[in-house]
Parts: sequence; C-alpha cells; structure tokens
Amino acid sequence: MPYLVEDEVRALLVTPDPSTREGIRDRAMLHLAICGGLRVSELTGLQIADVVLPSMSIRVHGKGRRERALPLWKTTASALRAWMVVRGTVAVPELLVNARGEAMSRWGFAYVLKCHTATASHKRPSLSKKQVSPHVLRHTCAMIVLRSTQDIRKVSLGLGHSDLATTEIYTRADTN
Repeated sequence: MPYLVEDEVRALLVTPDPSTREGIRDRAMLHLAICGGLRVSELTGLQIADVVLPSMSIRVHGKGRRERALPLWKTTASALRAWMVVRGTVAVPELLVNARGEAMSRWGFAYVLKCHTATASHKRPSLSKKQVSPHVLRHTCAMIVLRSTQDIRKVSLGLGHSDLATTEIYTRADTN
C-alpha cells in the first residue's frame, strides 16, 4: 500500500517530542508534508514569507513555477504556529531549518522521517513493513482528501497537479 492509513498517520504525527525545539520543528514538518501533500522540494523551499498568518494558509511554489495557496488544517496550523514561536532568528529565509540554523535539505527531511517512522512503528508495527518516504506522505494526503471529499478535482488542486490524469494515478492506489 503506497500510503499510510489513519492510525499510522496519527502514530507518526505524535512521535516528535513537543518539549524540544527539534521535536516541535519535526511535528510541523510532518504535518505540512502529510496534511499539505507537499512535494519534498516544496516543503524544504517554504519560506517564512510564504506563511499567511491571518488566514493560516501557505503559498506553495510548485513545479513549473506554479504557485498555489493552500489552507492549513487546524492541527497543521497549530503545529506550524508552535514552530514559528521557537524557530528564532536565523540567517536563512526558509521556514524549516536544521539544528545549525541552515535550510532543511531534502535529505535532512528524509532522515527525520526515517527516524520518526522507526519510533512510530513501535506503536504501529504495520509501519515497519512500509517504505515511508516523503512521496508516500504526499500519496497519503491525496487519499485523505479523496476519502473526505469524494472529489478528485480537489485532490488535484491541493497537490498542485496541472493535469487531472496525474491525480488519477494517486487515486488508483486506493484499494479499499
């Protein structure tokens, strides 16, 4: 199955330690990746200026220089607010930074995801049987939106696809 089911998502999202700066960052990153359906390049490329606080949405700079506004789920907005409080002043404009204050890299995110997946698999052993990658989180978002709206066009808009046929590839994965 190329996406996570609800209990796996929940286990993954609660794994980062909310009492540490890195844990707060990791929780915000995972929320943005799963609930926002962001490509890893979109996630690591988000800048502080892309966060629209009054409406709690983000501007996503996607493939082909396309930009989209993405409203955030309440839990994602809450995780992002918590991160912005502890992020502090750093020399880079990127929203997500590593422990050295540099922009989070795609490899850095993949490493963080691998670590939290391993920890979450203690609560949800099914996670240890899956290869959880940033792209699997994107598929997970597609399936969540499709199941809640039954509208493939909303999935396509949220993921930033220019062609509905691309979105259909994601939805064919749903065997339930």
